[in-house]
Amino acid sequence: MENKEHSGLAEEQDSVPPQRGLLHIWQSGGPSEPLCPERVCLPQCVLQVALGEHHGLLLAQGGQVYSFGELLWRGLSVPVSTPVLEVSLQGTTVVRVASGGFHCGALSEQGGVYMWGENTAGQCGPTEGGTDSNVTVAEPYPLAVVDNEVVPPAVVRIVDLACGREHSLALSAQNELWAWGSGCQLGLVTSNFPVWKPQKVEHLAGRHVIQVACGAYHSLALVRSLHPQNSNAHKPREKRSASHLSLTKKDESLSVDDAHYCPLGVELTESMSAETSARRRSKQRFQPAGGSHRYQTVLFPYTYSISNNKENVGKSEPDGQDDPITQTDSCTTSYPLPGLTDKKKRAFPNELELQNLLQKLSGHSLEMQNSSGLGDSDSLSSQTSDDSCVSSTPFNDQLSSAYTNGATVCEGVRSSTPMGLEELSLQKKKKSLQGYKSYSLTDLSRDGKTGTRRSSLPGTPTHKTPPRPHLYGCKSSSSSPILTSATEEGFPTLETEVWSWGRGSEGQLGHGDQLARLQPLCIKCLTGEEVIKVAAGSHHSLALTAQCQVYSWGSNMCGQLGHVNSPVTVPQQTKLWDDLRAWDVSAGQSHSLVLADGDRVEPVLLYCGQQQEPRREPGEASCQSKRPCQRSPSRAENYTVRPTLLPFCVEMGYISNVSSGGQRCALLANRNVTCVISAVHELAFVERKFYCWLSSVKKLLLTPLYNKESARPSLGETCSRLFLSLCGTFNHLSTLIGQHSTWLSRSVHEVQCHDVTSLHLLVHTQHFLDIYTAYCTTVGDFQVMGGFQSLHKLSLEFLGSQQTKLAELDESDPSVRGTVDLGSLLYWPLQHLHRYSQVLLKLEACYDVLTAEYQSLHLSCMQFESLSRFLLRRKKEAEVTFLFWKTHSGKNTEGLRLPQRRVLCESSNRTLTLQGAGRFSNHWFILFNDALVHIQFSTHHVYPLNCLWVKPLPENDSGCYAIKITCPEETFTLVASTPEEKNKWLHFLHQEVDGLLAGGGRGSPPGITAMSRTASYTFTGEGRLKDGQYTGSWHAGRIHGRGTMRWPSGQTYTGNFKNGLEDGYGECIIPDKLLNKAGCYQGHWRDGKIHGFGIYRYASGDVYEGCFSDGQRHGYGMLSSGKMDKTSSGVFIGQWVYDKKTGYGVYDDITRGEKYMGMWLDDERHGRALVVTQYGVYYEGHFRENKMSGPGLLVSDDDTAFRGEFSEDWTVNGKGVLSLANGDSIEGHFSGEWNAGLKVTGTYTKLAPDEPEDKDRDNFFRLGQHVVAAGERWVCVFDECWRRLGCDVAARGDRTTAWENIAVSITSGRQHSPHLSRSQSKVLEGLECIPQHGEAVTAKNYNNIQRYLAKACETPIHPLGWLVETLVTVYRMTYVGVGSNRRLLREAVKELQAYLQHFYCIVRFLFPGLPEDGGILPETPTSPCKIRYSSSSMEESFVTVVSSSSLLLPRLLPQLYPPLFMLYCLHDEQQEVQYWERILRLNKQPDHSLLRFLGVHEKFWPKFMTVLGETNKIGPSSKDVCFVCAVETLQQISTTFTPSDKLLVIQRTFEELTQEIKPMQDGDFLWCMDDLLPLFLYIVLRASIRNLGAEVSLIEDVMDPNVQHGELGLMFTTLKACYIQIQLESTT
Repeated sequence: MENKEHSGLAEEQDSVPPQRGLLHIWQSGGPSEPLCPERVCLPQCVLQVALGEHHGLLLAQGGQVYSFGELLWRGLSVPVSTPVLEVSLQGTTVVRVASGGFHCGALSEQGGVYMWGENTAGQCGPTEGGTDSNVTVAEPYPLAVVDNEVVPPAVVRIVDLACGREHSLALSAQNELWAWGSGCQLGLVTSNFPVWKPQKVEHLAGRHVIQVACGAYHSLALVRSLHPQNSNAHKPREKRSASHLSLTKKDESLSVDDAHYCPLGVELTESMSAETSARRRSKQRFQPAGGSHRYQTVLFPYTYSISNNKENVGKSEPDGQDDPITQTDSCTTSYPLPGLTDKKKRAFPNELELQNLLQKLSGHSLEMQNSSGLGDSDSLSSQTSDDSCVSSTPFNDQLSSAYTNGATVCEGVRSSTPMGLEELSLQKKKKSLQGYKSYSLTDLSRDGKTGTRRSSLPGTPTHKTPPRPHLYGCKSSSSSPILTSATEEGFPTLETEVWSWGRGSEGQLGHGDQLARLQPLCIKCLTGEEVIKVAAGSHHSLALTAQCQVYSWGSNMCGQLGHVNSPVTVPQQTKLWDDLRAWDVSAGQSHSLVLADGDRVEPVLLYCGQQQEPRREPGEASCQSKRPCQRSPSRAENYTVRPTLLPFCVEMGYISNVSSGGQRCALLANRNVTCVISAVHELAFVERKFYCWLSSVKKLLLTPLYNKESARPSLGETCSRLFLSLCGTFNHLSTLIGQHSTWLSRSVHEVQCHDVTSLHLLVHTQHFLDIYTAYCTTVGDFQVMGGFQSLHKLSLEFLGSQQTKLAELDESDPSVRGTVDLGSLLYWPLQHLHRYSQVLLKLEACYDVLTAEYQSLHLSCMQFESLSRFLLRRKKEAEVTFLFWKTHSGKNTEGLRLPQRRVLCESSNRTLTLQGAGRFSNHWFILFNDALVHIQFSTHHVYPLNCLWVKPLPENDSGCYAIKITCPEETFTLVASTPEEKNKWLHFLHQEVDGLLAGGGRGSPPGITAMSRTASYTFTGEGRLKDGQYTGSWHAGRIHGRGTMRWPSGQTYTGNFKNGLEDGYGECIIPDKLLNKAGCYQGHWRDGKIHGFGIYRYASGDVYEGCFSDGQRHGYGMLSSGKMDKTSSGVFIGQWVYDKKTGYGVYDDITRGEKYMGMWLDDERHGRALVVTQYGVYYEGHFRENKMSGPGLLVSDDDTAFRGEFSEDWTVNGKGVLSLANGDSIEGHFSGEWNAGLKVTGTYTKLAPDEPEDKDRDNFFRLGQHVVAAGERWVCVFDECWRRLGCDVAARGDRTTAWENIAVSITSGRQHSPHLSRSQSKVLEGLECIPQHGEAVTAKNYNNIQRYLAKACETPIHPLGWLVETLVTVYRMTYVGVGSNRRLLREAVKELQAYLQHFYCIVRFLFPGLPEDGGILPETPTSPCKIRYSSSSMEESFVTVVSSSSLLLPRLLPQLYPPLFMLYCLHDEQQEVQYWERILRLNKQPDHSLLRFLGVHEKFWPKFMTVLGETNKIGPSSKDVCFVCAVETLQQISTTFTPSDKLLVIQRTFEELTQEIKPMQDGDFLWCMDDLLPLFLYIVLRASIRNLGAEVSLIEDVMDPNVQHGELGLMFTTLKACYIQIQLESTT
C-alpha cells in the first residue's frame, strides 16, 4: 500500500504546481550550514501544517490529509519530500488537522473528530471496538464528542482541535472546551485516568473560548473577557482551607484581586515518594527511526521537591545509561495501562507477555536494563521522544529510584502520578495505599470517601453557552483556530484573557510560580493586553497581541523566549528589532518563530532558539546509541538572545503561516500571481502599522492626560468636555482599527482563496465611514474652541520626557523634530482613508469591470475617497473658524461660538447688506454651517439653515444683485455688492442647505435647495404657534406635511399639516389645568380645527367617538360620560348638531337603568320616543323639554297597560284607560306617579267569565304608534357615509369622485394602521383598485359585485365597512342590555329592514347598473340565488332576483344576529316552554312507537340501519336510529344566521329524508303532504332544536319575499306546521 501511495503521489507531482499554499520545512537545530528550507511539492496547495515531535500532517486543498515523519504507530518512516496520503480519510472533507507529541487529529467539515496514533494515555479516545486497551491506533477513526447534560444526549459539533503529548482538546461550536487523555493538563475534575471519552471542561463553562493550544503537559486557552457587570457571577462558591495547600516561596509575588485569579498550585515533595511508587504504571514510547533499535525498560519510584536552593542549579545525576527518563514537572500523572495494574482484570500475567506484545508492535527487540540514576536532562536531544526532561529551572531536583517487585517496562515509558489536593495534608502510608491503582487530581481520601471538590471556579458551569457568531472571512475549507472569535458585527474581539493549566515546573503557566494547576486559571497580567493568539511549545508559551507585541514565558534554556531572563514564570515582552511588528507566532519543542512586518509589505521571519550545532563527521553520529553516554548540558551551548532574522524568508514571497513542532519549522507562502495577494497583504500591513501608531498616541498622550482629572479643569469646562468626547471617539477608532487589523491578519492565514467581497472594508463600509466621521467631528470641535493650545500647555506640564516620543509619532512634517503639533498629530488618521482607497484601487485592477468583485471594490473605493475629501474640507473649515474666533472675539459673538459651528463666509467689509437699509445702518451677516446670523449693533438674529429657503432674484436695470431669503416667520432680501459676491453667497448657502438636507453634503446635487424638507424649528413670533417647537415636513417656508408641534403648555399635536395649519389625520394631547389632566384627540382636522371623524378622550374621563365640524361635535357620534362621576353615568349615541344632541339618538342611563330611544333637541329629549327600564316597563309617547308630555302608552312587565296623557316623567295627568292583566279595565281621569300610586276618577269594567276576550285589547296593545319611524332613525350614520363618499346630499354627487374617495380612504387608513396583518394588507390592496361600476349589471358580473361587497364590509377602513361596523354598534347599543325587552322585537325587525333599504341605495349609487329592490337581472344566472318558473310548455327557466335582503343581509345579519335572536326568544318565551315540554315527553318513546304515534305509514319505517359498515335490523326498542342523517342536518339550522342559509338547511334536510325513503319505495316516488308532514314531524322531534319558534319567526320576518311562494317557501311552511303541531300536542 505504501508503494502505491508513493507512486500515486509521484504521478500527481508531474502536474503544474500550485501558486498558493507553498510549503517549506526545515530543522530548527542542525548542521552549521546555511539554512535551506526544503520545498514539499504537492499537486494541491497546502492549507495547513501541523508538526508533532517527529511527525507532521499536511492539509491540502480538497480536504486531503498527508502524513510524514516517524509514523511509529505504523512502523513507517516517511520522508518529508514524499508524504503519504491518509487513505482512511478519503471521502471526508477535512478542514483542520492537529499533531500532538505522538498522535494526530483531524476535523471534518461537519464538525466530526478523527484521531489516530499513540493512545497509551487515552489521548485518542476509545477505539472503534469500544475497548480502551489499544496502545496505538494505526488508522484514523471517528471520535464522538457527546454532551450528556442535555436530554436527549446530543453530538457536539467541533470547530477546533489541539493535541499535546498525552492529551487532546477540542473547541465546540458553542465555544465550550472538551478534553480527553491523561494528566492535570486536561483541566477536568475527575478521579479516573486516562479519560477515554471527551469531557467538558466545566471550569470554563459559561465562558466564550476563542482558541486553544496544547504544550507537552500544559494547556492554554484564549477566552473572551466578561463585562464588568457579569464578573460577580463568576466568584467562588466557597473558600478552601489553607491547611490543604502547601505553597512554596516564590521569587515573584502575584497579587490576586478577582475570583478567577486563584493562584492555587500543587507541589510534590519527598513525603509522597512511597505513594508514587504504589500508583505508578508504565507506558510505551517508541523511538524514532534512524536511532537505536534497542529498547530499554525501567521502573523506579521517584519524587522531587521545589526549593530555592541555588546551589543545585545545573547539578545532574551520574551518567551511565542511554537515553534515560527524566521527570521535572511538579504535577505527575498515573496512567493505569489495562492489563498491567488491575490484578483482577490483568491481561498479561507477567511482563514477558508485555515485552512480546511490544516487540510485535514495534518490530524491534527489547533489551532489559535496570536504571537507578538520573540521566540526560536535555530536551533538545533528538534521540528521545520525551521532552519532559527539560529543566532549566533553578531548583533541587532529587530523584530516588528503586526496583519494585522486579517489574520492568520499556525505556520510553514515563511514570507519573496525579496528586489530589487532599493528599497534600495526609500522612502517607505505603501499605494503606497499595490497593489504589490511580488517583484523582482533586477528590481522593484514604478511606475511599469523596473529598471536597475544588471550588475556585472562575465561572458557574452552565449547560448553555452563547451561540458561535458567524464570521466574515475568506471562504476556505480550512478552519483557523484563531478565526473563532468575533463580535456581533463580525469583528474579532480584543477584550480577551489567557487561561492556563497543567504542569508548571518551567513556569510555562505564567502564574509567577512553578506549581501545577489542576484547573484553568487566568493569567492576570495579560488581561487588557489585547491578546489575539496563543501558542504553546513543549515547555514554554507565547501570546501575540493586537499591538503586534509578543509575550513569552516558561522554559528559556535554548533562548526560545527571545530574551535572556531564565526562567520566566510570568509573561514578559519579547524585544523585537525596531520597526518590526509581529502578526503570527508558533512554538516548537525548544524554539519559536515570529512572523512580522518590516519595511516592506513582504513579511519577515524571526527565529528564537538554539543555533546550529557543529557538523559531525558522517560516521560519528550514525546512531545515537553508539555515542558515549554523557550528560547533555542544562542549557544550549549556542542560542539567540533576541529574535534573529532568517535571511531566506526574503525569497519566500508572501508568507501566510508559520508552524513549529518538535525540532522542525514550516511555513506556507503564496506567489503574487494576480496581485490580489500583494494587495491584501498591503492592506493588512498598513492597518497593523496604523493600529500600532494609534496605540502609541493613546498610551503617550491621551491616556495620561485623561487620567489627570485634577489637571483637566485647566482646559476649561467646554474644552474639558470636548476632550473627553475626543478620547471616546479616538478609542472607538482605535478599537475598530485593532479589530480590523486582527481580522486581516487572520484572513491572510487563509491560503485557499482570498474572497475580496468578504473584506470588512466592503462588508462594513458604512461602519468605517461613521467612525471616521465621528472622530473628525470631535477633533474639529476641539480645535474650534481652542482646545489644542490648552492641551499643548497641559502636555508640556505633565508629559515631560514623552514629548520626544510624541514628536517621533508626528508624521505631518518629518523635517521638524522635537516639537509636537497636537492638531496635526490628531488629524493624521484622516490620511488613512486615502490609503484605503489606494489599496482598493489596486484590488480593482485585478478584476474585470463586469464582475461583482469589481463593482463592490469600486463602490467602496469611491466612498472612502469621497469621505476623505469631505473630511479634509471639514478640517480646513475648522482651522478657518478657529482663526475667525481668534480675530472677532467680543461680546457680540461670544454667544455664537459653538463647538460644532463653522464659519463659511461673512460680510464685515459690507459686501452684503439688507435691502432697504439706511445709509448709516450697520448690518453684518455671518454664514455658519448651521445658521445665518444677522448682527445689527448689539443685537443678532439667528436663522437656522435647515429652515432657510434661498432664491436668487433676477437682476434689474438698477444692477441690484439680490437674494431672497424665506424663513418660517419672516422673509427678507439681501443685496450683494458685485455679481461675484452674490454668486459666492449663493454657492455657500446652497451648499450648506443641501448638505444639511442630504446628510452631510455627500452625494447631494449642488445648488438645489429642496422646497419640501424635514426640519425642526421653534416659533418666537406672536400667534397661535408662539413658543411652539415643530419637527416635521415643510414646504416653501411653511409647515406642510406630517410633523409634530409641541407647546410649552403641554399641548402636543402629531399629524398632518397644510399651509401652516393642522389638516388631515392627527393626534393631539390637550392638557386641562383645572383637572390637572390631559385630554387626547385622535382623528381628522381641517384648517387648524377638529373636523371629521375622530375620538376625543376628555380629561374628565368622557369619551366621544364620532364626527366633528369646526371643533364641535356635529353629526353622528357616541359619548360615554360619567366615568369619574359614579352618580350619573351613561352612554349617548346618535346625532349631534353644533355640539348639542339634536335629532334621533339613544341614551342609556346606566345609573337609573333606563334607555331612551327617540328625538332630541338642544341636548334635551324632545319629540316622539320610546323608553324601556330594567324592570321591564315599556313607554312610548311624546317628550317636551326633556320630560314626558302628551299622549303615550305605558306597559308594565305583567301586561298592565295605561294609554292616556302624561305631564312628567312616569307621571299621568288627564284622561286615560288602564288595562289590567286579567282583562279588566278602568277608564276615566288619572293623576299621580306610576310607581307611587294613581288617583282615579272613572269607570271600572270587569270582564265576565263567560264573555270572550275583548277584541279591542289587541288594538289597545298596538305598539309603535308613538315611536320614531324606522326609516327616520340613524339618518346621521348614513349621512356620514355619504359624506365620506363625497356627497353632501344622499345619492347626489359625482360617482367617480366617490370611488376616488374610497381609494384615498383605504390608502390613508393603511398608513395610519401599521399593525395590519399580511392578509388584511392584501385585502386592502385589492380594494384600492376601483372595480368596473359604470356598466350594466349582468348575472356574470353580479358575482363580482357580491365579492367586492363582502371584502369591503369586512374592512372598517372602507366607507361601506365603516357603515356596517357603525350600524352594528348602534343596533347593539339599542337592543342589548336594558334594550332586551320583548316588546321591542317589532321595532328591531323594522330597523333592520330600514338598514337594508338605506344601504342598498348607497350600493346602487356606486353600481348604477343594479336594478331596483326586487328587480331581475337580464341574463341567465350562475349564482345560487335562483327562482324557478314553469311555462305552459313545461320547460323550466331560471332568473336572478336582486334584492336588498339577498345582497346585503349576509353582510349585516351575522353581526346583528345575537341581539335580534334574543328578542325573538323573549317574545315567544311562553310558546317555547310549551314546545320544549312536549319535545322532552315525546322523545322518550322508541323510534317505532313514535312513528306509530305520529301516524307515519309503515312503508316509510326503516327496517335496517348501517353502523360502521355493518347492517343491523331495527328492533322495536331501538331509539334514535331512524333517519339519523336528516335529523343531524336539521340540527345545523342553529349554526346559521341568515334566513337564506337556514332555508338551505331545511332544503338539505328534505333531500336527506328523500334519499333514505327512496330505496324503500318502488318506481318513481313523489311526496304528498299527508305522508310528508308526520314523517317530517318525527325529524323535528328527534332534532330537539331549542328555540325553534324563534328560528321560525326570524325566517318568516326577514326572509326574501321572492322565495316565500316557491319550493323553499313550501318547505319552510312544513317546518312551521310541525312546530305548531308539537305545541298543540296533548301533555297527557
